[in-house]
Order: sequence, then structure tokens, then C-alpha cells
Amino acid sequence: MYHTEMKNLKPTKDDLLAAADKSISDVIAPDLKVLFCGINPGLYSGATGHHFAKPGNRFWKVLFSAGFTERLLAPSEKHELLKNGYGITNVVARTTARADELSNEEIIEGGARLVKKIKKFKPQTLAVLGIGAYRTAFNQPKARLGLQDEKIGTTRIWVLPNPSGLNAHYQLNDLAKLFNELKNLSKSEINL
Repeated sequence: MYHTEMKNLKPTKDDLLAAADKSISDVIAPDLKVLFCGINPGLYSGATGHHFAKPGNRFWKVLFSAGFTERLLAPSEKHELLKNGYGITNVVARTTARADELSNEEIIEGGARLVKKIKKFKPQTLAVLGIGAYRTAFNQPKARLGLQDEKIGTTRIWVLPNPSGLNAHYQLNDLAKLFNELKNLSKSEINL
């Protein structure tokens, strides 16, 4: 695994190029309340070793705005999520500059690996961050945002928009509302 250890330094162009096709470790533990699942890590994340690390990615801001964290966490503080019962994984582990560089076959294979991971760690809810990736990985072409009818074992599946800054369909406030629905509508059931 390649990553720049210096927290406050931006990865160089060479760091980003060297991060292509690498992977970063999941932030995961058994019996999480919510396991957030990205499509795949970007080069910036691969270079730093931190999920959702690119400055334009809104994941950390959305978690804070939606009430999942008490303060805005930096990507380097990702393990703080575990203390509150949350984790992070990806459908596909391989880093790319953009998610559209992944083949459908990679996403489907990633979905199969994700099912095995869910059965092993048994989170209460899997929150997939990207409707297109969810539709492809789980062969659910008509899936919509929100709670899905399908489960993986006892794990509920919730689909949310991708928080990438490249996803212009959703502004920060829109994303926070959708993430907050997961937080609030599930609060009594899964003690978020």
C-alpha cells in the first residue's frame, strides 16, 4: 500500500501517479451501526492512505452536517468513526482518478466481495454511496435512493448519493438531508 505519511502536505503529482491501482485499508469492525461504502478510492485517497481525502469530497462535511459525528473530522481521523459505531469500505478496492474508469465486471466482482465482508462483520446497515455502483454491483437496475427491500443476511441496505465533488447533482445541504434521513429514520431501530 502506498501513501504519504505527512498529514498536512498535499500529495505531489508523482504521489498521485504512484497511487494508481493501489488500495487503502477498510475502517471496519464487527457489528457496526453503519458501514459506509464508497465506490472506490480516488488517487488522492490512495496517495494519503485516507478515505474520501480529496479536498473537494464532501463525505466528512456531510457526516458532520447530518449528525453522525460531533465535529468535522479530517480524513486522517477516520478511525474516530469506529468509536461511534461507523466504518468505511468500498465496492472496489482499486484506486482510480474517477469511478467511471472501473468496468462493470470489476463492480460486480466488488459487490460479491462486499457481500462476503458484510456476512463476516455484520453491520446493522450498509450505506452504499453511489446509486449507479449499487445498481451494477447488486443487479438492481431499478433501485432508488434510500432503504432497499433487499438485505445481506440481517444487514439492511441504504443507498445514498456519492459525496464526491464531481457529483454536481447534489449540493452539500441536499446530501446532508439525505444522510440525515438514514440517521433519523433509523435512530430508534439501530441506535445511531
